Amino acid sequence: MWDDSSIQRFQYGFINTCLKSLVVENFGEDTWEALRVQAEVQDMFMTYQVYDDAITLRLVQEASKMLHLSAEAVLKLFGGHFFTFCKVSGYDRMLRTLGGSLMEFIENLDALHSYLALSYQEMKAPSFRVERREGGEMWLHYYSERRGLCHIVPGIIQAVAKDFFDTEVEMEILKQSEEDEGMERMEHVVFLVVQKRLPERWRDRPGRSTRSEEIKLDKQEIEKYLNKMKQKYQALSHCSVKKSHWDILRRVVTFDQGNLLCSFEPVYPERLWMDTKAFCDAFPFHIVFDEELKVKQAGVNIQKHVPGLQAMNIRFDDYFTITHPAVSFTISSIRKFINSQFVLKTRTEMMPRSWQTQPILKLRGQMLWMGSIQCMIYLCSPQLHCLQELEEAGMYIADIAQHDTTRDLILLNQQRLAEIELSNQLERKKEELRILSKNLEVEKQKTEALLYAMLPKHVANQLKEGKQVEAGEFEDCTILFSDVVTFTNICAACEPIQIVHMLNSMYSRFDRITTVHDVYKVETIGDAYMVVGGVPIPVASHAERVANFALGMRMAARSVKNPVTGDPIQIRVGIHSGPVLAGVVGEKMPRYCLFGDTVNTASRMESHGVPGKIHLSPTANRALQNKGFEIVERGAINVKGKGQMVTYFLVQNLHATEDDILGRSSKRSGRDPNQDNDGSKGKSDQCKHRGEFYSTEYDS
Repeated sequence: MWDDSSIQRFQYGFINTCLKSLVVENFGEDTWEALRVQAEVQDMFMTYQVYDDAITLRLVQEASKMLHLSAEAVLKLFGGHFFTFCKVSGYDRMLRTLGGSLMEFIENLDALHSYLALSYQEMKAPSFRVERREGGEMWLHYYSERRGLCHIVPGIIQAVAKDFFDTEVEMEILKQSEEDEGMERMEHVVFLVVQKRLPERWRDRPGRSTRSEEIKLDKQEIEKYLNKMKQKYQALSHCSVKKSHWDILRRVVTFDQGNLLCSFEPVYPERLWMDTKAFCDAFPFHIVFDEELKVKQAGVNIQKHVPGLQAMNIRFDDYFTITHPAVSFTISSIRKFINSQFVLKTRTEMMPRSWQTQPILKLRGQMLWMGSIQCMIYLCSPQLHCLQELEEAGMYIADIAQHDTTRDLILLNQQRLAEIELSNQLERKKEELRILSKNLEVEKQKTEALLYAMLPKHVANQLKEGKQVEAGEFEDCTILFSDVVTFTNICAACEPIQIVHMLNSMYSRFDRITTVHDVYKVETIGDAYMVVGGVPIPVASHAERVANFALGMRMAARSVKNPVTGDPIQIRVGIHSGPVLAGVVGEKMPRYCLFGDTVNTASRMESHGVPGKIHLSPTANRALQNKGFEIVERGAINVKGKGQMVTYFLVQNLHATEDDILGRSSKRSGRDPNQDNDGSKGKSDQCKHRGEFYSTEYDS
């Protein structure tokens, strides 16, 4: 259904903003974001900037797929919303005053588009023509350079009829074709429009004033109307046109009924009391031509700027072409659009050679058919948007008739264009600020992620707020130390870069496992790696978390190669439970450090450990009793600074698989992580998410 023409066309950002508003208001921000990504378009559109039609069409097509609606239904929905969007965007009063009926409203849409073209100079608006049919029906003719968008029209017309004229409208397409009009190939769609009055409950809904209420008059107002009736009677009695006393009485009575507009009958003089010279001076931009397009009369200033018109009976279309509406230059085509504003431009090749480098003269005005003399008059004014265009055309304000509002329009639009440029600058700055704010938020998140990797989150937040972080005592926690076996020998036999790669590979694996079991990484010094459970946030399952982390370290270390031998590296791990004091030390590169004998004892467990084993102190062993771990006694050993101690080795978690320990997906292991080795459901919630490993059953 879409236009596959190679001609590139553009829409203003106002249209795409309205489409975004439709999706957001009816389907939510998430739907718009998904639609925008699918259509590959930006999030924001500037009101006065033009965008390729392809953007709008892609949005409509993707909306049709995503919302499971036909493209016609999406366009009709857009049409109704576009009317509402225009009202809230400041065009409400302008729309309400277009006409007193739906037919008048439609007939004046082209005039509205012509006015808006002063601000939206690249706008290619459609044209409308209405035919009144029997039984109150209308035929609405729609002409557009864009194919496939005609389904917007019913949505707009139905919304206008309901809001402004208290009527329901049914529309159907009678004919759809393409026609060559002028230089363009136009889509021509004929709609049948049938109006029905809305039910009383709609017209009398709360907050809506009825017409009967609006015309109620108090006694004082009635007195004023009686005086006006008297004046009206006196005026009618002195009219040069003879009327019967009955006609005068009837008109006075209908005036009292507040029905003057409906019963008004104009009075025409027997002849035109104006000579030819005065007419050509009063209307300096006008042309009269016959059915053969031969010029019979022209205003003085249009002769000044198009000298060829001074030769009577030359053809009008030799000197001008019609740019809007897109119709052929014939009397029959012009009469079809008699209610439209016509924009004409001069043919450069017909102008004097010295003038051909000057800007083309454009005229905008109204065509009137004079049936009595079988001629058409074009009452027009120069189409100028600003004072700069006036100067470039070699004109002055004085060239335009004093009664012509084009004089005021040029001056007002000069100010309007300045305001539009200011608005564009503000929109651009706003968009730049939005992008900068978005980028700043991304960088802020990166900075915070780096900060939270160095310090506990709540500690980092206190430091950001400029607060002093007080040291805290933790009565019960579990500390782990690890190191690489024969690390000194490896360093002596390898290049420094090889050591860096080895440690980075190992620590990256360890860091990921800390998030699986929700333990806090305190620091790394050389090959030493230190973590703690239960600090800085106390948790009852601190020992189980550190134990499972230790098992994961041992598993992960098997995938890191010794750069000397090529074999998997071996690590020693020591664990101890007890009280510590924790706090932030230093101002430059502050660190969250642990102090106390528990730290020393944990370090001794690591240094007195065995390669490939997880060494437990007596307190760590007690903390892990009856928690689903297999532990074997090592026996009594002499610990430096501690004397004789009975220590233990942690072997495995009886209720968790390797995938569970390493936080890998259960699909990769091929079994349900909630199952024990015998196939039954285990006691603990074996999950891959951080902290979910530890059920309340294990917390003591």
